[in-house]
Amino acid sequence: MVAAQIRRGTVATPHGRALSVLEYHLVSYRRTWRASALSTLVLPLLIMLGFGVGVGSFVNGGVAGVRYLDWLVPGLVASTAAQVAIGEATWPVFSCFEWIRVYFAQAAAPLRVADILAGHLGYMLFRILVSATVFLAASVAFSAVHSWWAPLTLVVSLLTGLAVAAPTVAYSARVSSDSYLAILLRLAVLPMSLFSGVFFPVESLPLGWRWVAYALPLWHGVDLSRDAMLGTAPGLLGAWHVGYLSAWCAAGWWLAHRQFRRRLVV
Repeated sequence: MVAAQIRRGTVATPHGRALSVLEYHLVSYRRTWRASALSTLVLPLLIMLGFGVGVGSFVNGGVAGVRYLDWLVPGLVASTAAQVAIGEATWPVFSCFEWIRVYFAQAAAPLRVADILAGHLGYMLFRILVSATVFLAASVAFSAVHSWWAPLTLVVSLLTGLAVAAPTVAYSARVSSDSYLAILLRLAVLPMSLFSGVFFPVESLPLGWRWVAYALPLWHGVDLSRDAMLGTAPGLLGAWHVGYLSAWCAAGWWLAHRQFRRRLVV
């Protein structure tokens, strides 16, 4: 499909070539979306019921002067974006190299490494946006949205998701066995989800662990998301969050492009 479009001259520009790769992943998703629909639609409701309503009923006085549910939901939106990014950037990327070898077929067409990488990352951003939108809609249903700035959480989710996805893609392109992907989930993803201020304030951690949380990209996304949904002006700290996440995106892109080029360019 991609090669045929290029021969017809319909994707002659770099953006067109990347969009053709994105189209491939979207067409594939159209055939498999039912497998992820249940978790995308039901999981936000279960998490908000279990943590926000259930656990929140035991948190007297809320957190930082707001209901625990209202404080928790922005962190869950950012955390969901990161988890979707991890899910799409691990086994799917590894399989495109080792099992179904889609990347090699795309590289055989008149596509650059940057086109293949950008198209797949674009698909990951699409998946992140869909999940974040569903989560935000569920938050409205639970009366957990109190600011007109709340839609900015979708932008924050995209930035946070890309900051997590890009370096993970580089890792998945580097490893030789999918066992290393399970190690990544256990040693990096799970601790990041637990200690990035999603479920409790980072300030309650010991000082050393607090600085570990500050170094993780998810904490910056959680803080930005919380400011947007609670209507709090982020100030200079918000600019630092955006810059830090952008640095993760840029470094991740560079590493991923380097690994893709090493494996795809003969």
